[in-house]
Amino acid sequence: MIVRPNPSHPHPRPQARRESVLSLNGLWDYAITKQPSPPEVYDGRILVPYSPESEASGVKRQLKADEYFHYRLRFSLPSHFSYERLLLHIDACDQICTVFFNGVEVMRHEGGYLPFVAEITPLEGENEITLLVTDNASSDVYARGKQKYERGGIWYTAISGIWQSVWLEGVPKDYIQSFRITPDFAKKTFLVEAERTSPLPLTAKLYDGELLLSEGEGDTVLLDASACKPWSPDEPELYRLVLSCGKDEIESYAAMRSYSLVEKKGKKLLALNGVPIFQNGLLDQGYWKEGIYTPPSAKALLDELAAVKKLGFNMLRKHAKIEPMLYYHYCDCLGILVWQDMVNGGGAYPLRRIYLGPFVNLHLNDRNYRSMRRSEASRKQYMRELEETISHLYNVPCICLWTPFNEGWGQFDAALIAKKVRSLDPTRLIDHASGWQDKGKGDLNSRHVYFRVRPLKGDNKRALALTEYGGYSYAVEGHTFAEKKFGYKGHSSKEDLQRAYRTLLTNQVFPFLKKGLCATVYTQLTDVEEEVNGLFTYDRMLKFDEAFLQEINGELYEKFEEEYPKNS
Repeated sequence: MIVRPNPSHPHPRPQARRESVLSLNGLWDYAITKQPSPPEVYDGRILVPYSPESEASGVKRQLKADEYFHYRLRFSLPSHFSYERLLLHIDACDQICTVFFNGVEVMRHEGGYLPFVAEITPLEGENEITLLVTDNASSDVYARGKQKYERGGIWYTAISGIWQSVWLEGVPKDYIQSFRITPDFAKKTFLVEAERTSPLPLTAKLYDGELLLSEGEGDTVLLDASACKPWSPDEPELYRLVLSCGKDEIESYAAMRSYSLVEKKGKKLLALNGVPIFQNGLLDQGYWKEGIYTPPSAKALLDELAAVKKLGFNMLRKHAKIEPMLYYHYCDCLGILVWQDMVNGGGAYPLRRIYLGPFVNLHLNDRNYRSMRRSEASRKQYMRELEETISHLYNVPCICLWTPFNEGWGQFDAALIAKKVRSLDPTRLIDHASGWQDKGKGDLNSRHVYFRVRPLKGDNKRALALTEYGGYSYAVEGHTFAEKKFGYKGHSSKEDLQRAYRTLLTNQVFPFLKKGLCATVYTQLTDVEEEVNGLFTYDRMLKFDEAFLQEINGELYEKFEEEYPKNS
């Protein structure tokens, strides 16, 4: 069944929906202080879930590393809200957050990209949530992505505080805490495993719309999925999955898919459901003009992803950021493959590596921790977030590949970490060191090429992929973020840009299909702040003719199909 997303009534977690949900997004009190103690008077109101640095928040103020950001929300539960236990969800808050409920500390969370949950016990009448947040965007311990206090070039405005949804969820006394759905394409089954607060059995039911396909009960459940069609960009088939434990019930969905490598003409190729596929993608940084990390609405997010699909791309590389679960849900529904980066961190990145990397392969000894991960706390934090990221996104069908490291940023023990990722999730592929600093592991021979055409040659053991290329810039008058502009190769008009884009594919992509090239990631989806190398401007105006991109993307798929026929 192909599910059509509804942005008018988005659930904050579409992959695990309960009925009893209450959004706490909206205006909260805030204060910025030099001390952690609660302020006597708050400074004003902030619109959650926008970071204080963003225009949309109403604050428009950079939180400094030695400052404290205080949030306060007073609320009463509506009379119809059903719960025996009440869970407070904070889907992302950068960077260290301590949560207080009615004056009592209930939890502390470190890291700015993953969700956390606190169980709270509300009083009748008015209740109060307060948060104490600190954030050091220069810290070598925590993941930071592309954030920097002094933005410029490929680095962007640092954010802090809440930047994803805050919400309440009512659950029974005995409930499902988490669950995993693992498809087995060969056996046509779904394995469902769940962590529960009681020994009550798990019940799982698989539906095609309202038609029950299979069901089971036990500590784990193996569902017959032989009636399920495979999920693909052409036919993104999703099947409703209802899980229950005692009085608790969750509605989710599952997709039958497999991600692997296959060999054709002596070349290793990416395969979806056992069939070679050319993955034609864009680098997606996930920045927005008014909200920085946070889109203006669910509809704006869906419109952007739908535009990607309409232009003929079938993949996005989610770069140095973890999105709200709604993003992945829309990709599931639309049929967009996702490569998920782990968010980078570690010590300061030597400029010589950043700027010489495209030209010279500077071999980094990533077992030498003094290079990029001197801090043991940083290495431990990375490993915690690696495991949590994979666990958090495990049930998302569209994610086909994990990228532990990019261009050596914060890289350490890449070969061992590739092995760790494989053990955590053997159902997906790995680009263990995207761009350079290759340690010969993972599933991709992963190349980044900017500035000039370079010959590509695979190693016949891994799939050859152009995991970043292009970066052609064009600043559209009236649609730029700042007077200062940054890009890799400037163009003065739409026509000039389109000629260059076609020449790029003709010289850098089409000839190497015979060499086994089976994936490309063009830089990038949108302009970001001063960086003007997007297909779209920062305010989401397309720089190209729609028909031009549709035509050339169609040509790319046809050439790949001619070289590696699906039915051969």
